[in-house]
Amino acid sequence: MSDPAVILRIAVPTPLYRLFDYLPPKDCDTTQLQPGLRLQIPFGRTKVVGLLVEVSDESEFELKRLRRAYHLLDQEPLFDTTLLKLLVWSAHYYHHPIGEALATALPVLLRQGHAAEVRGEQQWQITDAGLNKDPLELKRAPRQATLLNRLKAHPEGVTSEALSDLEGDWRGALRALINKGLVEVNERPCLEAADSSATALIDLNSLQQQAVDAVLDAGSGFNAWLLEGVTGSGKTEVYLHMIRAVIDRGEQVLVLIPEIGLTPQLVERFRRLGVALAVLHSGLSNRERLCAWLAASSGTAPVVIGTRSALFTPLARPGLIVVDEEHDLSYKQQDGFRYHARDLAVLRARHHKIPIVLGTATPSLESLHNLNQQRYKRLHLPERVGNAIHPKLRLLDVRSLPMEDGLSPPLLESIRHHLDKGGQVLLFLNRRGFAPTLFCHDCGWIADCPRCDHHYTLHQRAVALRCHHCDTHRPLPEQCPDCGSPDLRPLGLGTERIETALSSHFPEVGHVRIDRDTTRNKGAMEEKLALAHSGEARILIGTQMLAKGHHLPDVTLVAILDIDQALYGADFRATERMAQLVVQVAGRAGRAERPGEVVIQTHHPENPLLNSLLTDGYARFAEAALAERNLADLPPNCRYALLRADATDSQAPFTFLERARELGSAYGINEVMLLGPIPAPMPRRAGRYRAQLLLQASDRAPLQQLLTGLIPQLESEKSARKVRWSIDIDPMEIF
Repeated sequence: MSDPAVILRIAVPTPLYRLFDYLPPKDCDTTQLQPGLRLQIPFGRTKVVGLLVEVSDESEFELKRLRRAYHLLDQEPLFDTTLLKLLVWSAHYYHHPIGEALATALPVLLRQGHAAEVRGEQQWQITDAGLNKDPLELKRAPRQATLLNRLKAHPEGVTSEALSDLEGDWRGALRALINKGLVEVNERPCLEAADSSATALIDLNSLQQQAVDAVLDAGSGFNAWLLEGVTGSGKTEVYLHMIRAVIDRGEQVLVLIPEIGLTPQLVERFRRLGVALAVLHSGLSNRERLCAWLAASSGTAPVVIGTRSALFTPLARPGLIVVDEEHDLSYKQQDGFRYHARDLAVLRARHHKIPIVLGTATPSLESLHNLNQQRYKRLHLPERVGNAIHPKLRLLDVRSLPMEDGLSPPLLESIRHHLDKGGQVLLFLNRRGFAPTLFCHDCGWIADCPRCDHHYTLHQRAVALRCHHCDTHRPLPEQCPDCGSPDLRPLGLGTERIETALSSHFPEVGHVRIDRDTTRNKGAMEEKLALAHSGEARILIGTQMLAKGHHLPDVTLVAILDIDQALYGADFRATERMAQLVVQVAGRAGRAERPGEVVIQTHHPENPLLNSLLTDGYARFAEAALAERNLADLPPNCRYALLRADATDSQAPFTFLERARELGSAYGINEVMLLGPIPAPMPRRAGRYRAQLLLQASDRAPLQQLLTGLIPQLESEKSARKVRWSIDIDPMEIF
């Protein structure tokens, strides 16, 4: 009797919703084959890297039809059983091709088949001999002279990314400098080093200590805690004390943060723990990310800090998960594998049987709903730490006031007052560029993006028009293309315009602008924040990048320049996000000894939601908003899925979605409503026409049941070949 066959069920990074069967590589010890290993396999006419999900003894195909894997790439699984099961479950729940979902969880170099070995980023550093070398002595080798000057300016060392702007064979020039003893090559460590001077953590007040004790005394089993603390209440110190207790018992902690911009400040504060930190975010090179990922997987890094995708980082000894600013929209992936990192973090904690802490000053209504359903337990920090007090909030009615580039006379007076008192001023506007629209004063022409149903944004410093949706750009025209008039005017406000206006009003005061345009380069965010912390910049202008989580103790005035754009939105979540935005931005004021003030410019000072928020606070606002959601049968009281489609032909998305509606309705699942199709909020983007179909149910089960049957049918639909389509489970943006 022959031995049973060994069938490898492998996830391949393709847009197909299934695993693929392969035979083991030749001369492979099949006892080594475990789920979580990578294999190089033939796929079509190419070689790809797949992840082993199951080992079976049977296949729906004849053995002679199965192809054999080429090579086994790992000796040990990259994912433990618990994490692999979570990833497979997530692919099914979010109805995303399993191979693409699992590839998302891997660093790029592992997807490409590189060895899973810890190796830091290669860097070049000038030697003492190089520092004493006069570049003029290398005039016959100008490329070497240029490199030597560059390295003298960066004695801490540079990576290949920092030299990528150089032309010609700069690597050959580097080798020559190394041979001359002027430069040396080494590896930059991928872990953030422990602070050798780390001292005891800051003593907690009674409420902070109660929060820490509640989590630690509950034991190591699964518990989900909602840490609701006002801005400035010391949530980070609470995290640090919890984390210290967990790493002291030999376990690891995963800390998720919403934005890459928060990473430098948070890492600096976490160094007080005195342990090595693995940091994972999109700003790292592929080699740095792999090194940190493997250090977390091996247990070398006791603390792992990262943005959304760090959720999938393997941990050797998981003990605690922390999700900071749990309400933040950045935790929801908006394309590709559309998972929600906060929700999956709770599920991962449950699977690992460890506690999870969700921290925020403005809890999402979803988390408050879970709190009401007793799925979460509440920890409350209602007061700021130390002598800091809550800032005074006031609405500034700008109706009939003369406005100069979005700045009213009373606001300018307040800015001058706080600057004279030695404080810093933060002005918030969640719109980058100089102005969102350029128009002709003579004929009314508007500079529209030719590929999107949206205007170009004027970027005055770049002397260009840019589309913030498809990234197309064109030079700033000197005259109107329709009538030839040179009278082209900017309409609306952007952070660049505010910066220009403030430079005119306060030319003697240093300022800094923090938005995506000014922080594109690596290290730029740290440089900008350093100017703010040193006091060299006393006026801070920025988008939500500046408003989230940053501790700016000298800021005494915060001004929200245009709240009106957030007051009225088509999406039912608009008011929730407006309230969170106001509270988070206001929280930057008065965080130290000096009292803070928050000024909100508006043309609608009588708005009831805005007044309720300022009078009763976020908690009462959220309670009322959640009650309204329940009455209207909106999430989190029900479940949504959004089927999106786009194509270069304007009718193709509607044809496909109409067919999807017919197929979905044929299932006869009365608990699921299919609404639409309708045009997307921006019907045309990047040259493609877009539409959507909303599926709504009171519970997850019938919605998942319908989608499980519907999606395989859509894959084989003829109309699906003419569109690009996707499904978004629990979408955070609908209209």
